[in-house]
Amino acid sequence: MLDFLLIILFCIAGVCLGIITGLLPGLHVNNVALLLVSFSSTIVASCSPLFTYGISEPFILLLIAGFMISVSVSHSFHDTIPSTFIGAPEEETALSVLPAHTLLLKGEGYKAVALAALGSYGAILICFALLYPLWFLLGPPIAFYDTIKEVMLWVLFSIVLLMILTEKTRITEFGGSGKLPSLLGILFAAFVFTLSGVFGLIIFEVHLASPIGLPAPVLFPALAGLFGMPPLLTSVFTKPTIPHQKVEPLTQNSIEKKSTVVSILTGSTAGIFVSLLPGLTTATGTVLAMNLRQKASHEQTIVTLSAVNTAATFSVTLMLFLIERARSGVTIAIKDLMPIEPWDSPAMPLELLYLLMFLLLSGALSFFFTLFIGRIFAGKFHIIPYQKLVLFTLFFVGALVLLFTGFFGLMVLLVATSIGFLPLCWGVRRSHCMGVLLLPIILYFLS
Repeated sequence: MLDFLLIILFCIAGVCLGIITGLLPGLHVNNVALLLVSFSSTIVASCSPLFTYGISEPFILLLIAGFMISVSVSHSFHDTIPSTFIGAPEEETALSVLPAHTLLLKGEGYKAVALAALGSYGAILICFALLYPLWFLLGPPIAFYDTIKEVMLWVLFSIVLLMILTEKTRITEFGGSGKLPSLLGILFAAFVFTLSGVFGLIIFEVHLASPIGLPAPVLFPALAGLFGMPPLLTSVFTKPTIPHQKVEPLTQNSIEKKSTVVSILTGSTAGIFVSLLPGLTTATGTVLAMNLRQKASHEQTIVTLSAVNTAATFSVTLMLFLIERARSGVTIAIKDLMPIEPWDSPAMPLELLYLLMFLLLSGALSFFFTLFIGRIFAGKFHIIPYQKLVLFTLFFVGALVLLFTGFFGLMVLLVATSIGFLPLCWGVRRSHCMGVLLLPIILYFLS
């Protein structure tokens, strides 16, 4: 009984921390995971009184792993709130940033948050339902992952081509309409991908150090600059007019049931797929899912994007046991914490069963917390000093980069931000900036 009580307590604590990391842009789950690994021995020592009640040290390490997963799931739900309400562009450029901003500029920011929560929770349920089909597909006798490994280079190369060749510029000054692929959009996309890839090749040779002894991952300032800072800076200089936000719950009449189910299914499938391959992120998964959907409204795009994000968070944990590969910072930390027993028979490993409890419980809690916090945020948003909030976020991200990666990390952030502005200026998808990971990985398989 005590073990289940500890699972619930660690899960709730993880969800609460995930709310904080989700609401504060720049405070990423991977950094929290690195810190927890560093302090895992201290945490185990502090929990030593529980040993007299039959709780073992391996179970404490499992609780820490479950705590990380809860933080990660909660983060995937709650980060939609700042991404919707902070860093909003002008109306003319909203399509090149986030569909949620388009709803925000219509006074429907809460609707965007609620749709995102629906997509994320739907992805949790879909991934859980697909546990045994995935085991059958990836494990023996089919061993689909072994087949993919043999052609991994061509799979990654095909995905990059798909991302680039389906691009269309949305900026009318360049003759774009945002509806059909265009030569100029393809050229812009190829340039952004290549530039980001060269940037990735350079920074992976750079050794960063924290001035206060924290873990110093080079991808932290790189990804913050490529994806986080440009829309924030755009918001500061354009000063968008944010209307009063409606706070209305989703009803059966306000959403398209069939389209929403399709969005969750395609998003979940794409999220599972990107968790299977190295170098792919939820940004890439979103592009793949939206190409499957072809035509989709802003609302359905939000549902799809959220489903991709949370499905990837769920399935990277599963991939630890199915293909024994860590595809995220959190799963790398879990692999360092505890031994992973492969799931090679119909009976699940006990560790996976425990971690599934964390995944399901944290998903349910995060769904309701996201709706609750999103409602408060939307209701009070009109009295928040928007420009000051954005400036605070910018300085906060800069301070985190300095604390984690030092002065050279700030230089990486500056260069990454300069590259991250290009998709906004040219009206192409920001996912092309994932060349920072994909190009080095493709070159690795070529060597």
